[in-house]
Amino acid sequence: MTAIILVASLLYKLPTVIRAGRNPLLRQVGGLLAAACGVFIFAQPATIAVVNETVGITNVSAPWVYSLLTGFCAVCLLLIIRWRGGTPRTVRRAGYWVYAGYGAVLVALWVLFALGDADVERLQDFDTYYATTPFIREMIVLYLTGHMVAVVITSGLLWTWENRVRGTGWLHPGVVLLGVGYAANLAYDFAKLTPVVAHWFGNSRLDWMNTQLAPLIAALVGVLIALGFILPHLGAHISHRLTVRRDHRALGPLAKALGPVPTASAPVALGRWSPIDLRLTRRQTVIRDALRHLAPFLDAGLRERTRAACLAAGSTPAEADAQGDAAAIVAAVATMQTSTPGQPRTGRTAYDGLHDLTAISRALRRPVGIPPVPEKSTP
Repeated sequence: MTAIILVASLLYKLPTVIRAGRNPLLRQVGGLLAAACGVFIFAQPATIAVVNETVGITNVSAPWVYSLLTGFCAVCLLLIIRWRGGTPRTVRRAGYWVYAGYGAVLVALWVLFALGDADVERLQDFDTYYATTPFIREMIVLYLTGHMVAVVITSGLLWTWENRVRGTGWLHPGVVLLGVGYAANLAYDFAKLTPVVAHWFGNSRLDWMNTQLAPLIAALVGVLIALGFILPHLGAHISHRLTVRRDHRALGPLAKALGPVPTASAPVALGRWSPIDLRLTRRQTVIRDALRHLAPFLDAGLRERTRAACLAAGSTPAEADAQGDAAAIVAAVATMQTSTPGQPRTGRTAYDGLHDLTAISRALRRPVGIPPVPEKSTP
């Protein structure tokens, strides 16, 4: 299940990573999710058996999974280094240390496996079964130590960074989830290392921590980290969609009121399932085009009288502005419909422009002091 969530997270972020081009931060996010997916997929007993049989070397999956986990640790550190920022030289130097340190760990893992004797295939309890085997024992301790170091550094940097991202929207809960996930990795290391050390003293009663507890913690960690990376992007995307949909719906009354006003060009027909961003842009364009055509009919005096009446009735200045604009628009549409071509428009003063279109549209839902539309006169 965790592998599925991680793969879904990777697929969700993949288009963003591809569009990012040379953005190293997004490339590392993609690399981290890919490494996490690899760890969970190749750590499954069924996958371990297939890899061992395919390669033809008993327990070759062990150093392979450890290598994926080590690569995951390195990418975590590189990502946090990028996030933390600093001078280009400082970031580059820290990156070199990560590459050198974890590159050496990767080489050492395979050398120790080659030197050790692991001829009995173990699909679930490799760590405890070979806890006392020369060279294999060192390989196990090495990968757990490398993982623990990366977790401590990454978790510490995340919690330091958490104070700086408060109030930044969806980024903050994402950082908190990542911090909790990486901190929970320490529990995973404890569940793995404790039974190994117990075997050194001849105690095998804690093997359940390796075979039962550690996988549960790893599953929780995987979910938390996946959510931590996708939540800021997904949350911002959902918030944007909701805002656009709300704005589109809010402009409905204004668009309806301006329906009789001819526009410079015919609006592009869009289906119900067209992207909401495109439908909002079309509605805004049609409204502004209609308002430009309606401008000669707008009565500034009517607007100011309606605004003053609303202020006297207890409306806020913003509400009064919107009601005044709404009154001017409704009256202008009625005047335009009853006027004849070339008819002089006297009694009107200059009108400098409209205020917030969304507020005007909301005012049209609950009009205050807007005069009734006059009946169309017969020529």
